[in-house]
Amino acid sequence: MPGHLCTVSPMTLTDRLTRATAGRSAPLAVVDLDTFDANAADLLRRAAGSPVRLAAKSVRVPALMDRALEAGFTGVMAFSLAEALWLVGRGTRDVLVGYPTVDDAALARWAADPVARREITLMVDDAAQVALVCRALAVHDDGTHPPSGGPGARQLPDAAVCLDVDCSLRLGVGSWRAHLGTRRSPLRTPEQVVRLAEEVERTPGLRVRGLMFYEAQVAGMPDASPAVRAVKRLSVPDVERRRRDILAALRTAVGRDVELVNAGGTGSLESSAAGTGVTEVTAGSGLFVPGTFDRYRSFEPRPAAFFGLDVVRRPADGWATAFGGGYVASGAAGPSRLPRVVTPGWSLTRREGVGEVQTPLRRQRSGRELRVGDRVWFRHAKAGELMERFAEVHLVRGDEIVETVPTYRGAGQTFG
Repeated sequence: MPGHLCTVSPMTLTDRLTRATAGRSAPLAVVDLDTFDANAADLLRRAAGSPVRLAAKSVRVPALMDRALEAGFTGVMAFSLAEALWLVGRGTRDVLVGYPTVDDAALARWAADPVARREITLMVDDAAQVALVCRALAVHDDGTHPPSGGPGARQLPDAAVCLDVDCSLRLGVGSWRAHLGTRRSPLRTPEQVVRLAEEVERTPGLRVRGLMFYEAQVAGMPDASPAVRAVKRLSVPDVERRRRDILAALRTAVGRDVELVNAGGTGSLESSAAGTGVTEVTAGSGLFVPGTFDRYRSFEPRPAAFFGLDVVRRPADGWATAFGGGYVASGAAGPSRLPRVVTPGWSLTRREGVGEVQTPLRRQRSGRELRVGDRVWFRHAKAGELMERFAEVHLVRGDEIVETVPTYRGAGQTFG
C-alpha cells in the first residue's frame, strides 16, 4: 500500500542483519540486495518506459551503481565534474553533471580528454559558467588561456552542455509573494533560457545538448501534510506549461529540438515521465529508500540501506549507549535530519540525538533490554550521504554477506 513501510517484521529484519554481520566490527553499513533489486525494478516500472538516469550522489558505491545500470538504468547524473571524470575513467558512459562547476583543474582535465568531452555533459545556468568552459576549451599547449577563438586556441570537437531551468512554484496575491521549491537556477522564463542558449551556440566548441527541469518541491518532498500535497498539485501543471513554452522558444531560437530533456526524481517519476518533451527522468534515492522517503504516497517505500552500531554501555535500566552514529543528514537542521532507529522498541533521545562518538538510546514499552555487545540498527535520513561515512559496505542476501565492496571513500575518492 503506497505511503506505508513494507510489511516485513522489523524484528525479523534486524535479527537477519545481525546474523549476517556477526563477527564484523561496527559501525558498519549494509545494503540488502533483494530489496535493492526490487527497488530498482520498481523505479523502472514507475517511469513507464522513459529512460531512468541514475543519480550517483544517492548511491556513491560503484558496484551498486553498476548493478543499477545493469538492471536497466540509462546513464548517470554526477554531482561534480571531478566525479564525472573518475566515473568515465572507470568505463561509465553518458554522464550528465547535475550542477554547474567552477573547478578549473577539473575543467582542464575534461577539455584535454576526448573521451571525457564526448561522454560528459556539463550543466550551466549563467554566462559566467559558459566563460569558464570556453576558457578550458581554448587552452594553449604551453598552459596559457587565451580567449576563445584567439590566436593559438585549439579547436576541439563540440562539447555538450545542459541548461538548468528553475522549476520552483511562485505564488502571489497583491504584495504577498511565495517561492516554493529550491533556490537553484536563475533561468526561469523562455527569454532567459533562449538568451543563454544562444550564447552557448555562438561559442566555438560548444553546443546545447539539453535542458534540466528538476521540480524539487514535487520530487523531493514527502507527502507529509495537506499543504505539501497542495503544492504538488499546483506545481505539476505549472512546470508542464513552462517546460512546453521554453522548449518551443528554444526550438525557434536554435533551429532544432534538444536531444535531452531531464526531469524529476524518485518522488515524481510518474508525473515527470509523462511531461511534454521529457526524454528521461532521474532517480537514485529510491534504491536505498532513506528515512526522509517514508511518507511518500507515490510508491511503497522498501528500505534497503542500513547501518549498525554496537552497544557499549548501559547507563541504567531502559537505557543503552551505542558507539558512533553521529551521521546527520544535510538540509535544514531538525529531527528529520537524524537517523531512524530500526531496532524495534528503542528510540533516540531528544536531548542528545546521535553523537560524534556515542549515541544514547531509550527503551520504549515494546522493546527488549539491550545488553553490552548487542547490535542496534539504523537508517540514514538521506541516501548516498551514509556512504561517505564508510570505506566499505556489506551486501547482504538473506542472513549472509555475499560481497563486501568499496564506497567512493573506500576507493580513495571524495567529491564534496
